[in-house]
This record gives sequence, structure tokens and C-alpha cells, in this order.
Amino acid sequence: MTFPRITVDPEVMGGAPCVRQSRIPVATLLAMMAEGMSVTDILTDLPFLDEEDLAEVLNYAADAVRDRTARPA
Repeated sequence: MTFPRITVDPEVMGGAPCVRQSRIPVATLLAMMAEGMSVTDILTDLPFLDEEDLAEVLNYAADAVRDRTARPA
């Protein structure tokens, strides 16, 4: 699976996956969603992003954990 909206650059945010060459890490957006922020709230706070960016963040995260064994705490 490819994720054209997710970029990794060792010179940006320590190489963390970010959205479209920004300094907004995928992990930050996932945390915002997990904390209950709505898509509307996130897009209001970060107006250079769009709904497709957030959808790709979720798909990227799903792909990252797919077929991995998680151990419950």
C-alpha cells in the first residue's frame, strides 16, 4: 500500500512520518483524534490539512499495525 500524503524526511521531525512535507507528525494527528477532537476541529486548528489527509493518516496507522500481534496491557 502506498501513502502519497505521508512523507518521511530524516531532516524533518527526526524522520517521523508527517503529512505532506509538513511538521505535523502522523502520531500527533492520531493522538488528537484519540482524544476526541473532531475532524472539523482539527481542520480548523490546522487549515492547511484536508479531510483526505486525515483519512490517509488513519489508513497509514491501520497499515502499520496490520498483521502484528499486540499484547494487551
